[in-house]
Parts: sequence; C-alpha cells; structure tokens
Amino acid sequence: MKQVLIPVITVVATIMAFWYAACVPMNIKFALMTAERQGEIVSPEGMMARRDMSALVLSVKNPAQWSDTWVQAKPRLPAPHQVVTELWKSTMEVKPTSKRSLVFHGWVTLSATLLGFVIGAGMGIVLAVGIVHSRAMDMSVMPWAIASQTIPILAIAPMIIVVLNSVGLQGLIPKAVISAYLSFFPVVVGMVKGLRSPSPMDLDLVKTWSATKAQSFWKLRLPASAPYLFASLKIGVASSLVGTIVGELPSGTGQGLGFRLLSGSYYGQTVQIWSALFATAILAACLVATIGAVERGVLKRMGLA
Repeated sequence: MKQVLIPVITVVATIMAFWYAACVPMNIKFALMTAERQGEIVSPEGMMARRDMSALVLSVKNPAQWSDTWVQAKPRLPAPHQVVTELWKSTMEVKPTSKRSLVFHGWVTLSATLLGFVIGAGMGIVLAVGIVHSRAMDMSVMPWAIASQTIPILAIAPMIIVVLNSVGLQGLIPKAVISAYLSFFPVVVGMVKGLRSPSPMDLDLVKTWSATKAQSFWKLRLPASAPYLFASLKIGVASSLVGTIVGELPSGTGQGLGFRLLSGSYYGQTVQIWSALFATAILAACLVATIGAVERGVLKRMGLA
C-alpha cells in the first residue's frame, strides 16, 4: 500500500506546490493594486510604474503580498483551495436540482454523453464489422470516416445545433449527435484492428473445421477483438464527453458543464471555470473507470485476464 500511496502523494504535493507558486506572479499585480489602495507600502509605488514590469520581478520585490494572491475573488489563476471550496459549495451546499449545482449540470452533461456514446459506439462497431467483411466498404467507408475527423468540431457543432433546431430537435439530441460524431471514430479504428487481429493460421484452422463466416466471427474474430474494443471504448467515452461539452457552448439551453464554463468566462468567474473543469475531469475519470471495470470482468470471464 505504501508503494502506491507515497508516489501518488509526492506527485500531488509537487503539483500543489507549483500551482500555489504559479498563483503569485499570475495574480500579483491586482494584489499590489489592492494593497496600495489600502495604504500598504509596495514596491514600486504607483500603477504606472508597475504596468510594464515583469510579474516575476514584482513577486520577488513584494513577498508580503504573496498571501493576497491566493484569496482573490476573481483571480487570473485561482488557488487550489479556492477550487476545492467552490466544488464543495456547488455540490454539497446547494440542492442537486438547483441550476447553481454542479450535480445538476453534471447530470445534464452525462445524459447527453451516454446517449451520444451509445450511438457512436454502436455505429462504430457496425461499421467495423462491415469494413472487415466487405472490401467495398473498406475502400469506401474507411477513407470517409478518417476524413470526417479532419473537420474541427468547433466549426461543425454550431451547424449541427442550427440544423437540428430548424427541424424541431432541441435539448439532448443535438448534443448527443455531436458526442456521437467524436466517439464513433476511435471505436471504428480499434474494432477493425481487433477483428483483423487473428492470424492467418487461426483463420485457416477454423476453415478446416468447416466453420461458416458467422461462426468464425463469433468464435474467433469477436473474442480476439475484445481487448481492442475496450481500449477504443475508453478513448471514445472521453471523446464523447468532449463533444457534449462543445455542443453545450452554442446550444443556449443554460444547462450542462459546458454552459457552466461559458457563463464563468462571460462574468470573469475563474473559480467557477476551474471548478467546472475539475467536475468534467472527475466525470471523465468515472466513465473510463466504469468501462475499465466492465473490461476486467469480461476479459476474466473469457479467460484473457
């Protein structure tokens, strides 16, 4: 246990130390301005004298104001304890159904993510099966699947929102479509690789047993593709969450972690932005961990783990 905890604690402590240190130069100019207005002596005096000076130089000259850089209401870079406090307030101290709650916004984002992921993963698996068994699909569909991922999602997301809104589809569906758009490609690539992973010797062996294509698929190709499939699903679910967040930015629904990020940027609430970012990271970690747990169970049952 110690062999696991000590490296983790060391890494976390190092990150925290660098984070707190980075807050000082990032927030020092506002801290000096506030301190000077309150009658404290700072170096150099006057905002004009400090305007073109390096933040690092100002930090070195004014160590007394370091603590002020960690408690500002609207800092350029919030301190870790400010983010943790905001996370606690927006999850534990408000009702889960309140629009101020990250639980509410997280559930909205999670709903669209799961729907988009199911659609995207399903499409990816079906396309992969077709690509492996049909040379025509391999030559026609696969290049288009690759080309589709060269379109920036920030460019196509507003178009999808507008088009679907024009036909009466609003709310969850447009975000799920964008989510599916990002998640299907990793599944296609991983599943194709997995279905093609059996060696020619294995394929010849099942042919000598007079196995049909369906039997070869279910007994050989599909089990061999399981590790590849779960690896691609982990990437796909993370991409699906990113697609949902991007879809929430132009949707104008006022719900979801993407909206929380956008509203925080509008009003300069950097602490709110960072808390929403951490909530998104926690949600992504939970989704990947869930797929990992399913993977361990499935592979163990198949005798591969």
